[in-house]
Amino acid sequence: MATAFQINAFQNNAFQIVITPTGRTGGDGWTKEEYKRYKLLDKKLKKAEQAKIEAVRTDAEKRKQTFRDLVDPQPIVAKVKQNEVESKPKVSVDIPSIDLTKYDKDIANLERKIQDLYKANALRQAQVAIEAKLAILEAKRLAELDDEEAILLLL
Repeated sequence: MATAFQINAFQNNAFQIVITPTGRTGGDGWTKEEYKRYKLLDKKLKKAEQAKIEAVRTDAEKRKQTFRDLVDPQPIVAKVKQNEVESKPKVSVDIPSIDLTKYDKDIANLERKIQDLYKANALRQAQVAIEAKLAILEAKRLAELDDEEAILLLL
């Protein structure tokens, strides 16, 4: 949400030095390479989350089908006449058949990489701010030096 008053709209000094680093994609501080990498990681993250959702969905469907088969088994028609009746094995404990730790690790790894990109961007923006303050201080120092020279010339 944009407001009429911005905190950094006014400066305390007369120097308004703007230092813009090269390679920006806009005012957000992302370089083109970082933005491409972010988009790629975001795409991979969405794909991994979708794969996890699909794995959970298929596992749930398999479990439902297993329960349906236990409750209402479909008759198996054999081509060869069987002399003995085959019994189905009993189900002891319902253990989920899929292991979600692989999906969770992949998703956590991609989220960590995205956070690293955000941290790198924030560090670069802090560096730019420090360089701007340094340039302002240097300009002030030079102005004071000029003032001192002017005073010495008057004397």
